[in-house]
Amino acid sequence: MTEITDKDKASSKSQFILYWGDMGSQWGVNRSVAQIHALLYLSTSPLNAEQISEELGIARSNVSNSLKELVGWKLIQRVPVAGDRREHFVAETDVWEMALLIARGRKEREIDPAIRAIDMCVTQAESETRLDPEVLGRMHAMQDFLATADNWSAQMLSVPKSNLAALMKMGNKVLTLLKIGGGKKAR
Repeated sequence: MTEITDKDKASSKSQFILYWGDMGSQWGVNRSVAQIHALLYLSTSPLNAEQISEELGIARSNVSNSLKELVGWKLIQRVPVAGDRREHFVAETDVWEMALLIARGRKEREIDPAIRAIDMCVTQAESETRLDPEVLGRMHAMQDFLATADNWSAQMLSVPKSNLAALMKMGNKVLTLLKIGGGKKAR
């Protein structure tokens, strides 16, 4: 694990990597994975596993496993370096593309399985004669919520990055537009 013992003397790059690792662990991502991602994101040239291990003070085996995970998320990719047979890696540096990749990955790994599980529970619940109707109603409410969230997510993931950025910068001005367009007032 990357450790900075004296934060006042640490470079901004080191602090970024350290803080990105901390944030990653709060989001459910292994700290080493997040730190390697941060290092590659900030790196201006491809790095191999040995360089990553040395720079971050992380065991080589941990680096290899973390790189596989990041490649799986499509946040980094392997690139050839002339004259070097080792694998080198670079990170996606477009923050909007990175956010979209993470959102797609989370949807595939978390939302889609949740939808399938809730759908199975609802199907089973609908055949159970002793189930309290209020319980079934709550299951249907969760199923409807997940379907709505999934539909919204699919729509947002298909919006061009430039439009998505403009939409996000609008913030609650979107609610004003809804009021003008005859939409219901938001609570």
